[in-house]
Amino acid sequence: MRFLVFLLVSSALARDPVRTRKVMVVAQEPIATDVGVEILRKGGNAYDAAVAVGFALAVTYPSAGNIGGGGFALVRTARGESSFLDFREKAPAKATRDMYLDSKGQPTRESVIGWRAAGVPGTVRGLAMLHAKYGKLKWGQLLAPAIRLADRGFEVSYALARGLSSAGAKRMLSGFAESERLYRNGGKLFEAGDRMRLPELARTLKRIARRGPDEFYTGETARILAGEMARNGGLITGEDLRNYRAVERKPLVGNYRGHELIAAPPPSSGGIGMIHMMAMLERLDYAKAGLGSARHAHLLAEVMRRYYADRSFFLGDPDFVKIPLARLLSAEYAASRAGTIEPERATASSALDHGVIPPEESPETTHLSIVDGQGNAVSLTYTLNGGYGCGVTVPRLGFLLNNEMDDFSAKPGTPNMFGAIGGEANAIAPNKRMLSSMTPTIVTRNGKLLMVVGAPGGTRIITGVMQAILHVLDFKLNMQDAIDTPRLHHQWKPDTLYLERGWSPDTVAILERMGHKVQTGIASVANVHGILVEDQWLQGAPDGRTNGKAAGY
Repeated sequence: MRFLVFLLVSSALARDPVRTRKVMVVAQEPIATDVGVEILRKGGNAYDAAVAVGFALAVTYPSAGNIGGGGFALVRTARGESSFLDFREKAPAKATRDMYLDSKGQPTRESVIGWRAAGVPGTVRGLAMLHAKYGKLKWGQLLAPAIRLADRGFEVSYALARGLSSAGAKRMLSGFAESERLYRNGGKLFEAGDRMRLPELARTLKRIARRGPDEFYTGETARILAGEMARNGGLITGEDLRNYRAVERKPLVGNYRGHELIAAPPPSSGGIGMIHMMAMLERLDYAKAGLGSARHAHLLAEVMRRYYADRSFFLGDPDFVKIPLARLLSAEYAASRAGTIEPERATASSALDHGVIPPEESPETTHLSIVDGQGNAVSLTYTLNGGYGCGVTVPRLGFLLNNEMDDFSAKPGTPNMFGAIGGEANAIAPNKRMLSSMTPTIVTRNGKLLMVVGAPGGTRIITGVMQAILHVLDFKLNMQDAIDTPRLHHQWKPDTLYLERGWSPDTVAILERMGHKVQTGIASVANVHGILVEDQWLQGAPDGRTNGKAAGY
């Protein structure tokens, strides 16, 4: 393949995807993948399997799997009907615009670590909505594997042991007694092969299984959570929990070279970003440059730069701010933004602002992709935000809380933990959902399912998912090669072009001569997982940068 000029062709592109005929589950943690297959073998559909995997990840993947966070689920039925379930966390009613600024007006770390960093969790409501609208099996059956894993324990993998012993885990979990006891093994640290049991989480899951999802929001779990919040200076109250609702929204739909992109609407910034950037790329005909070439990287970076400038200005919770979606996604706007790109020269981010839209015409995460034997598909991304959320494990409940309040603009114009610049549209307000980069996506061709894709990875999710899709559509790679191929990322500010390991030194040198400020060798631009439907085979592909697993039958 003449356009593959990456250094790591022999290693990164050596793996085949997992191929099955009937069903496929891809998740970021192998035990949870097996739970999904188990549910499908018992007669469940893709949505049942997604619920079961979501609860299992809350046990086996503590850095991001959760019942104390929130997320999005994009579904497409075998009949071709699509829907988007928004169970993003919300700001507590006591939240205030400047709650994370110090006496000098500068952002503090309270939006990242500790009890005050948590938004009202939405995961249990979201998984319950997915089950109620689309599931087949009983609710309790779907929680049973997670309960079993938490109660009886599971073998700690090398990847989990390494993660729990990392400097990041120590930084987030130290100082919180329950987190240190459960996840840092009382100071001894877990080693691969050890057994991890989470009895408090097992009891919480048993109550939710027995009494239904309302137990989390109005039952014993809610009372304990609200009480611990009050004792520890947190803001979430029993009323916040009682009032939380998941929301069903209409997916965004875009087109790229004869393919339909079914994508996440706001409060996700992912779907609009991906559709808009791909519309610019189609006008620039970037694929002619060849995958891995300097021109290919330059054009990708320039469309990314322009979208992230727009993201910082226009996007927020659609229930609180008016987002000019139709105009941002218009062909006219894509053409105008693409027209500002110089083919041989980088644009300085300091010289670039958000675009002028035409007149009105009318942020550590985990992902799972599932297709069942009937052709139902679900792309589900949920999160605690940073790895291990805010670091707090709720006493007596056994689950970690998110630090999603950092995804608001604590001070518009200043970066959050992922370096993203936010604007007024994403300022903190009571009961508001914070802007997200989660980008669950489904691609169809001629009305038939083609791809189910998504990723964790903060602000890099959008660009990571987009590149995996482009690698299939434009460069005809299989799903595994499309995901394992080195990626890049630019988010306007900081004015840095991030390149994963594997880009040619010659390409890097050319990009620098074009004016790009390049940082090479980063570990990952998101961790993409996906399924490709081709020639009556399902290709399942976990990201080679992770410990994920694809399985089916």
